[in-house]
Amino acid sequence: MSHQPSGNPRIAIIGAGMSGIAAVIKLRKAGYNNITVFEKSEKVGGTWRANRYPGLSCDVPSHWYSFTFAPNPDWSHKYSYGPEIQAYMEKTAADFDVLSVCRFNTSVEALDYIDEQWRLVTQHGDEEIFDIVISATGILHHPSKPDIAGLDSFEGKSFHSAEWDMEADLTGKRVGIIGTGSTASQIIGDITPRVAEMNVFQRTPQWVAPLPQRAYSKFEKTMMRLLPFIPRLLYWLNYGMFKLVFGPATTGNKRAQEKISQICHTHLEENVKDPELRAKLTPNYQAACKRLIFASDFYPAMTQEHTNLITERISQIEAKGIRTADGKLHELDILILATGFDSSAFILPTKVTGENGSDLAEFWGRAPRAHRGVALPNFPNFWMLEGPTSPIGNLSLIMISEHQIDYIISMLDLMGQKGLTSLVPTRQAYDDYNNAMRERVKDTVWVTGGCDSWYIDESGLPNLYPFPPQQYLRDMHDPHENEYEATPRRNIAAE
Repeated sequence: MSHQPSGNPRIAIIGAGMSGIAAVIKLRKAGYNNITVFEKSEKVGGTWRANRYPGLSCDVPSHWYSFTFAPNPDWSHKYSYGPEIQAYMEKTAADFDVLSVCRFNTSVEALDYIDEQWRLVTQHGDEEIFDIVISATGILHHPSKPDIAGLDSFEGKSFHSAEWDMEADLTGKRVGIIGTGSTASQIIGDITPRVAEMNVFQRTPQWVAPLPQRAYSKFEKTMMRLLPFIPRLLYWLNYGMFKLVFGPATTGNKRAQEKISQICHTHLEENVKDPELRAKLTPNYQAACKRLIFASDFYPAMTQEHTNLITERISQIEAKGIRTADGKLHELDILILATGFDSSAFILPTKVTGENGSDLAEFWGRAPRAHRGVALPNFPNFWMLEGPTSPIGNLSLIMISEHQIDYIISMLDLMGQKGLTSLVPTRQAYDDYNNAMRERVKDTVWVTGGCDSWYIDESGLPNLYPFPPQQYLRDMHDPHENEYEATPRRNIAAE
């Protein structure tokens, strides 16, 4: 049973994406009702609202990429497409009355910890006071654009994949795409059949595993509605498969790594028969060193006669297209930037000032870390969902976020039980936790696999949880009070 902190704490949640929606619902269930959600956009959904590019889908099985409190028997495919996930987010938010506490088109400009409370300043200049702040901004939401000379000089349509131009008609056009990551592979697989020429500018090839996509039959969806234990069973079966197969491959199990490599090699060899093209598409690093791509239509698209794989370095962008280091001008009508996101931002550029003037941007530098992925020394009552060193990658972030919310609730319960004004991790606990991860991550495929990836920040190491994900989930339900410094409430009034 939850024991609500004295005074019914005022809770601010930054972001109305997947984790923000879950936070509102689970906090209310635990008895915390004084909640306000600040969302910079016009509606809920987060990454699924922002990303609308062709071919957008989730590489985590649908029934695992679902809230435990809102299983969905109506998923149309084993792996859901973006618009359907966005519809699920909107429906869940409506069903659980999340919208009533959301302030849309309201970004948070600054957070200041003053007199044991957080002063929040919005983009509109409004100021409010909160006891607790939960950052639910997600990880990848600030598009990263390439630093290429002449980018602004291109005369055709040019846009980042996360800022897709819905007015752009690609049919019969000469299209160029910079990048070959997960987003690029989905776009290439989708649009290649209808463009006149597909030019793929590749700096580094990626390992690609097949995506066993299929549509659910009407009978299957009917059974899932009639027998609601089936979606729940699929949730845990999918997690179990990940725990047995993919999780070990990233955290040092050589046999699991070899299995993943074999799957990727076979997929490439079966789909790309031309030895020269296959060589260009073959990475020189271990599979799963970067975030593994799951796509079954990428290689077929790359083998089309009107597809050109360009591995020459880009020297500059000109009015008519892209010029590569060999002097060739690749003329284009449309240029797509599938160049990813700033993976070190999290809640930034919101200015967050903690105790004694601690500035979050300065505290992190370009190598953000957190205590257990959710808390920071010098920033009391400031909690993060999907914060630095959370388990991410090819697994369900919904699952991770739900467990992190449970952890935060346990801390709020502790504050209520003991009449505390604040909790903040000690610097010693933060250092011990991150030092242990720093040593362990050196044995993972992200470091030993021989690649550079967006996981790696300015510390030179990946900003990832290096132990088995199931260990993290267990830890989220085993909080250690001695890792935190507690401030007793000055006057504990009986409620």
